[in-house]
Amino acid sequence: MPEWLIEEGIGEDRAILIDGDEVLAAKCRWPGELHAGEAIRAKLISKTGTRGTAQTADGREMLVDKLPRDASEGSTLDLAITRSAMTERGRYKLPAARPASLVERAEDVFTNGKRVRRFPAGTWEEVWHSASSGEIAFAGGSLLFAVTPAMTLVDIDGNPDPRALALAAVEPLALALRQFDLGGSIGIDFPTLEAKADRKAVDAALEDALTDWPHERTAMNGFGFVQLVARLEGPSLLHRFATSRVGMAARMALRRAEMVEGAGATLLTVHPALKAKLRPEWLAEAERRTGRPLRIETDPALAIEAASAQIVGHE
Repeated sequence: MPEWLIEEGIGEDRAILIDGDEVLAAKCRWPGELHAGEAIRAKLISKTGTRGTAQTADGREMLVDKLPRDASEGSTLDLAITRSAMTERGRYKLPAARPASLVERAEDVFTNGKRVRRFPAGTWEEVWHSASSGEIAFAGGSLLFAVTPAMTLVDIDGNPDPRALALAAVEPLALALRQFDLGGSIGIDFPTLEAKADRKAVDAALEDALTDWPHERTAMNGFGFVQLVARLEGPSLLHRFATSRVGMAARMALRRAEMVEGAGATLLTVHPALKAKLRPEWLAEAERRTGRPLRIETDPALAIEAASAQIVGHE
């Protein structure tokens, strides 16, 4: 049976839904974020109609909708987060919340999943690198992902005839939606299929592949475009790379430092831009977890994502 595994990393918690050696879905959460489903008490600091802004005791603000008409500014409310904060190109979107009585609490995999010291080898790395590159290859073609403020776009490219390419893309696309934890509006640019029967065949294949993924979907139009709309609960892995690539890479660098084994000191070699993102408390936690001193060296020739860790002798 598929099982959610949780890896409590340095600077982030990671979750994968695994079946044998296949990752069916993945999620990432950074400490301090208000996450979807989280119950919270906050003071209503402004209100217009049924919408307003609330603030927690520690100063974190959120947008609130579906407020009762008798809710007054200054009152303290029991709320549930419906969407984490989102950073988009040129703007920051506060977390969204609603009165807790109106929100159906869903299972939180980070609470109920099985905690492990480390995931099976290569599982998180494969998902991480796919999200970092924004590309997934499949037989005869590839999926190319792009994050925009309006929607996540997926371009399907390849060599087979258009009908065969479109059908071959459906299963890897369905898997990528889950592995990248995508939500919101998603536009898929399939090859143009002139025959209505071919378009219907792709629509039917999508329906089968996405049966257990809650969403709404348009039928393919004459230009091969399909739009999906799913509940947006927070930044996907693609969104995190689009808005905080260095932050994602810094956390992966520390994961590599934590996972390397042996006696001596840990030497972590990173791009210079990454060094500034490695917070002192993260470095101290890496030393605590490994029981080894941690040394940082920089190499401008390294890609941001290509940090390396190795065991070296004490100086």
